[in-house]
Amino acid sequence: MCKPHSPVRTVLLLFGASLLSAAPLLGLQDSARFKWWQNEIVQRKLGLAADQTRRIEEIFQGALPDLRRGKQQLDVLEGELSRLVEKSADDTAVAQQVDRVEAARAVLNKTRTLMLLRIRRVLNPDQRVGLDAFHKGGPDRRPEHADRQKRH
Repeated sequence: MCKPHSPVRTVLLLFGASLLSAAPLLGLQDSARFKWWQNEIVQRKLGLAADQTRRIEEIFQGALPDLRRGKQQLDVLEGELSRLVEKSADDTAVAQQVDRVEAARAVLNKTRTLMLLRIRRVLNPDQRVGLDAFHKGGPDRRPEHADRQKRH
C-alpha cells in the first residue's frame, strides 16, 4: 500500500534530481542541462500544456541567477574552508568557516526548494504523480501507469 508523501517530501522526490535523473532514461547527451519540462516525451506523457511549460521555464529562469550566485558563493566559501583545514588552522577559525559554508548552503537550498515548490504548483496532482513515477523509472512506474500507482 502506497502512502501519500508530505508536500515537502513530494517536492524533493519529484524534483530532487529532476534536471538530471530523467535524462539518462531518455538517452540525452547533456544531462546537466536537461529540462524535463521542455522534452516532448515528458510533455506528452504528463500532458503538459504549453502554458505550463512556459510558466515552469519562467520560474526556472527567474531563480537561475540566484542559484548561480549562491553556488558561486558556496564554492568560494568551501575553498576557503579547505585551505583552512589544509593549513591546520585552529578549531575556532575552522568552526567559523564551517558556519559560513553551511549558512551559504542553507540559502542555496532554500532558493532551490522554493523554486521547486513554485514549479510543483504549476502541475496538477496527476502530473505530479506521473513525474514522480517517471523519475523513479521502471516499466510499471512510467507516467502512463500513474493512475494504477495512485490506487495502490
